[in-house]
Amino acid sequence: MTHRYPGLAFALCIGLSACGGSGDDAPEPKPDEKIYPAFTDISASGGETTTFDASESGHGFSTPAPNLSDENLELHLEGDLGFETAFTTAPNSEHPDLDGLGPVFNNADCNSCHQRDGRNSTPIVPTGKDRIKLGSEAGLFLRISKAAAEPCTQGTEANDYCAPIGVPNFGGQLFHRGVLKARPDWEDNLFGGQADVYLSYETKQMTYPDGTSVTLKRPLFDVENPYDAPGETLNSANVTSELLQDDVLMGWRNGLPVFGLGLLEAIPEADILALVDIDDADGDKISGRANFVFDAVKAQAGDPNPVSLGRFGWKANTPSVRVQSLGALRGDIGITNPLFPDESIVGTALHDSYLTRTGFTDTGEDENGAPEASAEFSDSVVFYAETLAVPARRNISSPDVREGALLFEQLNCTGCHKASFVTKSAGKIGGLPMAEALKGQTIYPFTDMLLHDMGDELADGRPDFLANGNEWRTRSLWGIGLTQTVNPQAGFLHDGRAATLEEAILWHGGESEQSRDDFMALNKSEREQVVSFLMSL
Repeated sequence: MTHRYPGLAFALCIGLSACGGSGDDAPEPKPDEKIYPAFTDISASGGETTTFDASESGHGFSTPAPNLSDENLELHLEGDLGFETAFTTAPNSEHPDLDGLGPVFNNADCNSCHQRDGRNSTPIVPTGKDRIKLGSEAGLFLRISKAAAEPCTQGTEANDYCAPIGVPNFGGQLFHRGVLKARPDWEDNLFGGQADVYLSYETKQMTYPDGTSVTLKRPLFDVENPYDAPGETLNSANVTSELLQDDVLMGWRNGLPVFGLGLLEAIPEADILALVDIDDADGDKISGRANFVFDAVKAQAGDPNPVSLGRFGWKANTPSVRVQSLGALRGDIGITNPLFPDESIVGTALHDSYLTRTGFTDTGEDENGAPEASAEFSDSVVFYAETLAVPARRNISSPDVREGALLFEQLNCTGCHKASFVTKSAGKIGGLPMAEALKGQTIYPFTDMLLHDMGDELADGRPDFLANGNEWRTRSLWGIGLTQTVNPQAGFLHDGRAATLEEAILWHGGESEQSRDDFMALNKSEREQVVSFLMSL
């Protein structure tokens, strides 16, 4: 590790040289002055969209941006209602605007995966049990896909723009819940989805040079009882399910906070791409890459090259808040909408069977087959996610927070967690004109929006467009200190494995391994200062 205060060594050398002379004319050495990072004293992380009323609040992520116009605030609040809406099985004659859930899904509303607009609760395996079955309380799920014959490096129409290859008769996401008759064997699997998912944990110890140990946990999953081979598991004598084949890749995904997203989408693309360093030209062992992904908004508009920079999702696999939000509405909940008008499992054996067995014809909003969510509902929910306020930093004058900010930079955490950007002053996001409140804002999200190899310990081995199985998008750090104030059971990282920010740091590997090792080499007080800085964000 390099000296943290190189100027101090120089000052000492000057002082010692002076002692070697007569001392009569030598000036008194000035104490070395620490130069703190520019972000140390910043409190308004979201520029004018920052809320200063969320400190230590359980609703710290749920405030509208304070600079919204009256008209935009009304649209935001309308979207807030939609975000909280719990959908029901169709048909619902009393509340037809609420029906359309499923037929298979992960949760019935947005809030279940983004509790209070933050993270979901990390499932706990009770003492005395080896594992638990995911049910209605689970806010995490599994992405699934087939392994490709070779890595996809350039997206084209012919290769589906490098999109993950769906599992035949299942798709790209595993839905562990279903409406009453979703499965052919529904009487034996009430409200069962495509398969049962079980969660367990394994642990390991990390020990600092000073002897302090930390126990880390890693979530494991078992997928059993798929609808196409009821009762089957990976240990069955003859595995026939499409889902349980050796070339099926699976990876956990946790819900992410939804505040500040419009600001991230408003960062000029050129500013993000300027940070790409695939060949590590600066020699810092960090080589961020951009993900370029299929853009449903562009495709719907007839763009001949419907590809955009990936900005959202754990692997930067979605280009906009609109695609992310409406994709989750259709995928996680099963609510079709104007951007995604077809069920996510359309054409699968399960969906065909469900329609045949129930005689159900879901015509959406009307007899002409309009999607289940209206354009008005969809637009308001998207706008809500685009315009939530960013919570202000806290305790920025604390000596420990200030020292932690200095260490954060010296550890080169800023090599990936870039402190600041300025949002564009005009243009569109998600295909629509951006809100005035998002324009020209100096923001401090602490992310470079790029993909980085985080090492084998965090890898899920599952490519997603141009992202490989070891790569993850740099997580924005703004608001992270309020995560467990908003939801005390929330965890960190893509699968919620880290119960604390310290644990999250210790899981870093790959391009961030040097920074992690240097963090571990700090003394206990210094490590606590780094965490204090993170808690101030």
